[in-house]
This record gives sequence, structure tokens and C-alpha cells, in this order.
Amino acid sequence: MCSDGYFTATTVRVGAFVVGVQEAGAFYAAREVLPAMVEAGHGTIQLTGASASLRGKARFSALAVGKFGLRALAQSMAREFGPQGIHVSHVIIDGQIDTPGIRTMMPDREEHTLLSPDAIAETYWQLHAQDRTAWTLDLRPSVESF
Repeated sequence: MCSDGYFTATTVRVGAFVVGVQEAGAFYAAREVLPAMVEAGHGTIQLTGASASLRGKARFSALAVGKFGLRALAQSMAREFGPQGIHVSHVIIDGQIDTPGIRTMMPDREEHTLLSPDAIAETYWQLHAQDRTAWTLDLRPSVESF
């Protein structure tokens, strides 16, 4: 008897939507921009994951399937298109981002426990500007427990 009440209550439609948004959206977008990047001999594709990209967690199975798939897509594209000058990276945003909504929900949350939007943007920019002899595929924050 299954009594988890969450996994078995997730409809096929919801599961397919969650996976589709993550994997199919990235796949189709990359497929559209890669030909021009290959022709130019350079380009950057940055995909955003979460800790679910590395490990599944109870009550987050649909998210984990999509995030695992997104990371695999990034790895595959990096290996296929890296030699052609395309930098593909997968960034794990593993934590809450310091936004007005989060501040409203958690007014006492210490600033150092939230991810700074400016720091995230700077990291994405640094990834884009990396020298091709030292490209990064994955990033993790310092507080990530793995």
C-alpha cells in the first residue's frame, strides 16, 4: 500500500509539464540558437539548475527528473559544441534568492544566507567571459551541502 500522498497524487499532466518546461524548453531554445553560434565560431549557453540536478529529494520527484535531465543536456551540449567554440554551462542555484518577496516572507532572514541577485548576475557574466582554455560546466555555492 502506497501512502506517501504526494508522489502518487502528482498527475501525469503536472509531471509532464514540470519536466517539459525544464528539459524541452532548454532543448528547443538551444536548438534554435546553436546553428548561428556554430557558424560564428563562438557563443554561450547557460542553463540554470538546482540541488535537484544532483540528487532527488522526497516530494520533489518531478523537479528532480527535469533538473537531472537539464544537467545531462548541458553536459551533452558542452561536449558536442565546446570544440566548436560554444561554452555551455550549468549553474546550480541552490538556495533562496534575495528578492523583495523573500524579504516579505522572511523579514528576519540573515542577508548572508540568501543568494545576491547581483552576485548571481556577475557569476553568469564571468562564465560568459571565461577563457576557453578554462571553461566551467557546473558551479555550486559555498553553503551547498552535498
